[in-house]
Amino acid sequence: MNDVSPEFAAATSTATMVEINGNRLAVEVLGPAGAPVLIAHHGAPGLGSRAEPRASFGRLADTYRVIVFDARGSGQSEGNGTFSHEQWAADIDGLREWAGAERIIMAGGSYGGFMAMEYAIRYPDRVRALVLRDTSPDNSNEEMALANALANARVEIDREKLDRIFAGTVHDDADLRDCWREILPLYDYAYDPAAVEARVEATPYRYEAHNYAFSVNMPSFDLKPQLPGVTAPTLITVGRTDWITPVACSEQIASLIPDSRLVVFEKSGHSPQIEEAEAWTEAVRRFLTEVCPVR
Repeated sequence: MNDVSPEFAAATSTATMVEINGNRLAVEVLGPAGAPVLIAHHGAPGLGSRAEPRASFGRLADTYRVIVFDARGSGQSEGNGTFSHEQWAADIDGLREWAGAERIIMAGGSYGGFMAMEYAIRYPDRVRALVLRDTSPDNSNEEMALANALANARVEIDREKLDRIFAGTVHDDADLRDCWREILPLYDYAYDPAAVEARVEATPYRYEAHNYAFSVNMPSFDLKPQLPGVTAPTLITVGRTDWITPVACSEQIASLIPDSRLVVFEKSGHSPQIEEAEAWTEAVRRFLTEVCPVR
């Protein structure tokens, strides 16, 4: 197990600052020019960064042109304007245009999965394939996550901090850090207290984007009515013991998207791309080879 999971860590690699829709985004492009373009969206707005998709989808950069970035308001990117799903989806499309790609493979995990689905719904003609990991079609995962957090046997969760991080009412970056520490022990298949503390130190904190995502975006988040209209072939992956976007959420997505397949990783929590990295990468590569063959 890694000491510091790239799921929740600031990027340490060098980015190019690209202006998209009036906001400078930290962007990295991996892989050969001319290859099919894959854009991967990180999770946890205000907490995540391009480090996680760089580590996971970057493994495919031998075959694909992989673009990773810090979303507006996260990591090293600027935080101008709004943090709505409409704006974040428009930023993805701006990156697609900047990269010169007519159509892309769209990928994302956790909240990045929300955005991958949003993009496929809002820009259907631009998506060749969809790769999702540990995500949900609506906000019902929050109720399940609350029950899982309170029932867990690893640590005793401070209910007030749990409620504030889910409600998007943290006070500042320091408070976000404190609330984040509270729930981090729940994420992995195997609990390592030292690794949790390392992640607390490694996470880039941007409380404004987090608060907007959970206080404004999430209360009305529900893509279920639109998902049957997604025509892109879709791979859905999830860890068996994921506490925050449980397997039931992925099963519901699979039941709604017509051309989809679901793979459950039995020894993973929220991060099979880390905890069962080889098997997860092989599943994604096999799917993409089938639906987006490289000529």
